[in-house]
Amino acid sequence: KVLCMNRNRIAYPSLGIGATYRGYAYLIYGTRLCLSDENYLLFVSKYLYPDIARHYNTTSYSVERNIRTVIKVCWEHGNKSLLEKIALRPLHLKPTSSEFFDIITAHLRKTAISASDFVPV
Repeated sequence: KVLCMNRNRIAYPSLGIGATYRGYAYLIYGTRLCLSDENYLLFVSKYLYPDIARHYNTTSYSVERNIRTVIKVCWEHGNKSLLEKIALRPLHLKPTSSEFFDIITAHLRKTAISASDFVPV
């Protein structure tokens, strides 16, 4: 497995995303939601961010900003080659939040990891 589970958490650190970022927890919870319902991938701003925000008692804007930050960290300082391997294609531009969630959830579905394998952080 390229991106694996580590005691109910995705191994985002292998992509260069540290758990010290607020967006790290949001990514994990958001990935869990996307695995449980694919519609979240279609309506990231309308449903995914507000549901993550409700869970963490914050704003959708804060969720969006923190997720963008960790994606930027992954892109600029992380393991871009691993991200491309997971995406199964070359990435010439930094992925949007929607694309990032899609890449991660598609990979996890392919490796048969379900939402029940996740525990909210």
